[in-house]
Amino acid sequence: MDLRIFTEPQQGASYDDHLAMAQRAEQLGFDAFFRSDHYLRMGDGDPSPGPTDSWTTLAGLARETTSIRLGTLVTSATFRFPGVLAVQVAQVDAMSGGRVELGLGTGWFGAEHAALGIPFPDKRFGLLEEQLEILTGLWSTPTGETYSFSGQHYLLTDNPALPKPVQSPFPFIVGGNGPRRTPRVAARFATEYNQSFPDKSAIPAQIGRVRAACEEAGRSPDDLVQSVALVACVGADEAEVARRAAVIGREPAELREKGLAGTPAEVVDGLGALAAAGVTRVYLQCLDMRDLGHLDLIASEVMAKL
Repeated sequence: MDLRIFTEPQQGASYDDHLAMAQRAEQLGFDAFFRSDHYLRMGDGDPSPGPTDSWTTLAGLARETTSIRLGTLVTSATFRFPGVLAVQVAQVDAMSGGRVELGLGTGWFGAEHAALGIPFPDKRFGLLEEQLEILTGLWSTPTGETYSFSGQHYLLTDNPALPKPVQSPFPFIVGGNGPRRTPRVAARFATEYNQSFPDKSAIPAQIGRVRAACEEAGRSPDDLVQSVALVACVGADEAEVARRAAVIGREPAELREKGLAGTPAEVVDGLGALAAAGVTRVYLQCLDMRDLGHLDLIASEVMAKL
């Protein structure tokens, strides 16, 4: 079971907060440090110091870490044109020495699009499909040749298909809990399929749908990593669980039901249940980015016992 740290910086975090958490996660042996791709705080509270751009942040972290993998869960297809995104991601992959992964989704937070003046069409799945096709097409084009694409949403003409990422094939994560279209797209393009904050009882059925989509596409289902993202709230005792839950504005009982919460023993059991359902990678959403002791506890009392 791979354990990855997943953050939501739009809730209020600076680049220095990112750096401290990413470097601590690397020191502790976590598989990866991921962040969301959002520009607006969700819910009430002080948004200071303001949003940070995901790919600008990851570029910095690429140069200030050495081994931990880095990525987005997930970049919104509405935020960037695919030709520009291809340049950004390939450059950050090179800056990291080949440690970057791209999670790509349709986007869902209409308010942040309105706040930043970004178009937010009602139907966005086609944007995601075409972006994945363009990115894979650009990065698989032989050096010295050009790439063109004509679709419903994007038109690229004689793109030099440079720069290339260090990694080939490049790791894509497709996320979402849709029952039909998302599994088919994951089977076609992804190296990993992610369920973000699913009902735990629904996880096995969705994995089954994705595996079936792989078989229909002529692909081995075992080639696709199955992952989930869940809120983490771990405490050495009940008082510490309650304290950490209060800081993020949640209740321990609700977090136990919907996330991975409680004492280390409880969380180890929860991870075991996910493994039994077919999950091989878990993103631990750590909402308090200044609580590095949370990572210390998870590493010593949860990860060490897996």
